[in-house]
Amino acid sequence: MLRSHRLRSGLFLLTGAPLLAMSGCGGNSQVNAQPNAPPPTVQVAVVERRDVSLTSEWIATMDGYINAEIQPHVSGYLIRQNYREGSFVRKGDVLFEIDPRPFQAILDQIQGQLAQAQAQVMQAQAQLAKTAQDVARDTPLAEAKAIAQSQLDNDLQAKAGAGAAVAAARAAVTATQASVEQAQLNLSFTKIVSLVDGIAGIAKAQIGDLVATSSVLTSVSQVDPIKVYFPMSEQDYLHAQKIGTNAASIQSTPLKGVPLTLALANGAIYPHTGEVLWTDRQVDPSTGTIRVAAAFPNPGNILRPGEYGRVRAVTEERHDALLVPQTAVTELQGVFQVAVVGGDNKVKIQNVQIGAQSGADWIVNQGLEAGDRVVVGGMQYARQDAIVNPMLASVTKGTR
Repeated sequence: MLRSHRLRSGLFLLTGAPLLAMSGCGGNSQVNAQPNAPPPTVQVAVVERRDVSLTSEWIATMDGYINAEIQPHVSGYLIRQNYREGSFVRKGDVLFEIDPRPFQAILDQIQGQLAQAQAQVMQAQAQLAKTAQDVARDTPLAEAKAIAQSQLDNDLQAKAGAGAAVAAARAAVTATQASVEQAQLNLSFTKIVSLVDGIAGIAKAQIGDLVATSSVLTSVSQVDPIKVYFPMSEQDYLHAQKIGTNAASIQSTPLKGVPLTLALANGAIYPHTGEVLWTDRQVDPSTGTIRVAAAFPNPGNILRPGEYGRVRAVTEERHDALLVPQTAVTELQGVFQVAVVGGDNKVKIQNVQIGAQSGADWIVNQGLEAGDRVVVGGMQYARQDAIVNPMLASVTKGTR
């Protein structure tokens, strides 16, 4: 009885196993059966052919067009500061004053000496007139033998001495007048004036300080226009020789006549364009660069010496250049690649040769044709031979 029950149970297990297997297979086939997924969407841009202007950029520093160090011409004690530091001053404005009293006293003394010298001239002239009268009176008498010839000779000698005395007195007057002029000049030097129109810096001396002719009291910088200096590499310098209004002359200044654009430290573009003034005489052997000076208008004195910026200039014109967005280009171990979507929406990874940069685009020298569609968004789906759904990417106006 027990054996028969075991046989029936084993038979049930043997006959039930295929059913479970069949039901299990049927369940897996239902789970694995998925509908075909649509191809992933990628954003594409069309390779363009157009004329572009290539620009070069250099780091620039700003300086005053004229930087005048304000130094006294006489020594003395400062008694007044007449300007506000950091303000705009005009040429001839009085910035500082030195105590004028010692210089006024010297002037008064020399003017007294001048009066004395002038009186001596008058006295010498009177003596000369008297001796001239004596000579005029005694000459006919000596000719008539009415007086001794020696008396006439004494008159002539006295007249000559009087004439020399007049000349000496006049020379003394001239010398004293020069001393008066120097004293007047020294007195005027007690008012220390600005030599140029510009921005006056911080005072380096205080009221009550004893200053000498070697002391620097402040500086005034003419900042409209303002000078902008930038270093140019030897390669850029040689290339720039062919650019500008005087490009045909071997003596021409690089980029002469080419408008310069200035990008400020905050990224803003300065609203006024500049021009190159001159180029330094030599290339710095330690850096391989040559210094170039440019000038920019600076109404309102917004730009100040010591600021940094970036100078840009158009250095080349390319006609019918192939352009591709920078976002479409990837680099792998020095090899540049783009993902091209063909007419069948299949992706092809294409090696390209990249040229210069133009705004947000690269110039493609080799590897693409105008009208090619390149992937700029959804790069994770851009695999070789992958099928994708290309959508034309919107390009913000002014970014390319």
